[in-house]
Amino acid sequence: MQYVRLGQSGLKVSRLCLGTMNMGSKEWKPWIFDEKESEPIIRHALDNGVNFIDLADFYSTGAGEEVVCNVLRRIGRRDEMVITTKVGYAMSDDINAQGHSRKHIFDAIDASLTRMGMDYVDIYMLHYFDTETPVEETMGALNDIVLAGKARYIGISTMTTGQLAKILMVCDKNGWQRPINMQLQLNCAYREEEREMIPFCMDQGIGVSVFSPLARGILTNDLQSNRNQTDFFTAEMYNDQASKDISYSVAKVADARGVLPAQIAQAWVLNKPEISSMLVGADTKEQVDSALAAVETKLTEEEIYELERNYTPCDLINDYTAGKRIPRTARPAKGDFA
Repeated sequence: MQYVRLGQSGLKVSRLCLGTMNMGSKEWKPWIFDEKESEPIIRHALDNGVNFIDLADFYSTGAGEEVVCNVLRRIGRRDEMVITTKVGYAMSDDINAQGHSRKHIFDAIDASLTRMGMDYVDIYMLHYFDTETPVEETMGALNDIVLAGKARYIGISTMTTGQLAKILMVCDKNGWQRPINMQLQLNCAYREEEREMIPFCMDQGIGVSVFSPLARGILTNDLQSNRNQTDFFTAEMYNDQASKDISYSVAKVADARGVLPAQIAQAWVLNKPEISSMLVGADTKEQVDSALAAVETKLTEEEIYELERNYTPCDLINDYTAGKRIPRTARPAKGDFA
């Protein structure tokens, strides 16, 4: 396993981060693994040097934190793990059980730590940017959580570059803890974060961890999985010809190497020096092995050209564009031009 310093912090994390959205309770989603099913995957990741574990209170509405940390307490050593959890998405029908208000952040960290059976989380992250709460309120609350010892660091996820700039400005103005990690979506079929967000994070000394390196499975040519048959975000995000052409290129490069497409798609992410760590949401130990192989896979210029040649710009994928995204195909003409 390779390890890197996360941003300008002193914290060192594995190049692979175990994603855990698929672990928790089947009552939440039919493709979720319970504790017994999750343990072999978690154990295999730890045995192969993964020290970075990604959680969120929203996953299985809290059951994800409980299930994963039950396993971690049983088979791992807390001081050797870097555990992150996220806050923001609704945890109940209560109007205040969501967002990034001071009330909810304080309630949420205590609830997360109780479910996890732990005294602190290494990185406490905003799951998105809450446009309804003053950023001063949010970042002040996170700073107080660090000062209280309930979190070692803070992080952010899935927002615009301008929103991150606003967060940093408020932190610097008040002398508060700055985020050390930005978690964002990046893969061969979605590269918009390379335009502004990733260069800005590099400039500001913020580590970048990447989720969805396989574009929710399309880069493995697996659109028939249980998840993709019940989770319709995949079709919204990647149901265009450009994404399909990119997946064909991934398959061609993989065939030429004699490896699985997943290894090539993950290697494309890990070959980027700006990327600190890549999340792996594995359903099997073999999928963990594919990501481990990708860490050591160096792509040639010719392979990278083939993987990137079909990419075309698209609108952002985030909470604010859900249900409104425009596929990368021409729109019909209107009025005098029809």
